[in-house]
Amino acid sequence: MFRKVTTNQTKTMLLLMLVFSTIILLFSGFVYFSIVNFSHQRFYELLKVRTTTIAQIEKNKEQLKLTESKNLINNAELELPMEKDFIFEVPRNKDFTAIASKTKIPKSFFNNIINIGEANYNDDELFYIGQIFKINNKDYIAIASAKNHYVIDYLGYLKQTLVICMVLSLLFSMIFSFYLSKSLFKPISVITGKVKQISSENLHLRLENQPANKELNELVETFNDMLNRIETSFETQNHLIGNVSHELRTPLTSIMGEADVALSMKRTNEAYKETLEIILHEAEKLDRKINALLMIAQTGFDGKIQKMEKTRIDQLLWDVTETLRRINSKNNIYMDISMLPDNPKKLKVFANEQLLHLAIANIINNACKYSNFEQVRVSLGASDHHVYVVIKDNGIGIPETEMDKIYDPFFRASNTRNFEGYGIGLPLARNIIKMHNGELNVSSIINVGTTVQVRFPIYSVSE
Repeated sequence: MFRKVTTNQTKTMLLLMLVFSTIILLFSGFVYFSIVNFSHQRFYELLKVRTTTIAQIEKNKEQLKLTESKNLINNAELELPMEKDFIFEVPRNKDFTAIASKTKIPKSFFNNIINIGEANYNDDELFYIGQIFKINNKDYIAIASAKNHYVIDYLGYLKQTLVICMVLSLLFSMIFSFYLSKSLFKPISVITGKVKQISSENLHLRLENQPANKELNELVETFNDMLNRIETSFETQNHLIGNVSHELRTPLTSIMGEADVALSMKRTNEAYKETLEIILHEAEKLDRKINALLMIAQTGFDGKIQKMEKTRIDQLLWDVTETLRRINSKNNIYMDISMLPDNPKKLKVFANEQLLHLAIANIINNACKYSNFEQVRVSLGASDHHVYVVIKDNGIGIPETEMDKIYDPFFRASNTRNFEGYGIGLPLARNIIKMHNGELNVSSIINVGTTVQVRFPIYSVSE
């Protein structure tokens, strides 16, 4: 699993680097070509001013003094290095072959000037711009050319700067991608390490929620829920294996012993009848124990999905008390509703009503039975996040030294010999309550009474 996480981490790092590099290259290219385009346009504007000046001087050279003309030209030359100025009379046949050959400028450049009135051209080093003008009804072309020092000098420096910036950006993006991917996969690595620690010997371990990571928290909660089912299933199986042999062997031994004695010699009909009654009684006990085992196994998180729905816990409690009174009129149950919340939504839980009815009924029935049918108080309350059910009796209690065994199937406290039962009610109830993400807490004082507190999470729409 670690190898897979490392591979995914590397892929994520490379993907982030690719994205960052692409963005950096795109922006660098955009900046570079924008500045190149701007410098070309700016340089052509300067040449255009120069061309216009040349044309104006040529038109008015007779009015202008020679010194003023030279000053205008010299001032322009100071601004534009390697500048050359040309003035040509447009041939009558408009054939610029000779002029193009002399100036090393393409004929298309001259044709564009004639057709449009103005044109520009560059050969990577020198930039040309020309325009047509008239003197005494004759057409002339004025051309100004110069070296674009912006492209050669400034843009060269810009290119060098951008290359250095891109290299540094790629380096920083590599470092950033590494630490970002590492931080993204760190919670997964932590979860993986924790999962590797979990085995059948320490199923009580749970994964911790990851702060501000909703997706991982959903995974953690799902995994923890699976661990709850597995742990309960393991506990149930361990308890059953430890107790089932004794509990099932006793009635089977009685049945086989009675049958063996009956077959050892001829007996009267009354003796056979008595033997069959004993066998029937032991078989019924065996049947009840097998049914109890099956019930515990079915509620031991065996992976089956139980049907869950919104359930009002107060209505469920009223139904339980009514059922128990109907089963045994001696059951004396008092419902304390003084702590009921004003908001009835706080009494709703997400539950399988039949199973939850069975669990609560077992707890209350035990309270009635082990208190010799004295009054059992059932209280119901709620907080903002949980519903609480408290069952309190004044019965025989549970010895303190035996409290750690109360959830073992078929375990019965040493002071319960005079009471009928098989020791499956509380383990069964706990399995069902854990299935509903609830908690069961038992506190007891011998000859004083037992208090059982059950807590369930309140139903929320998000579930």
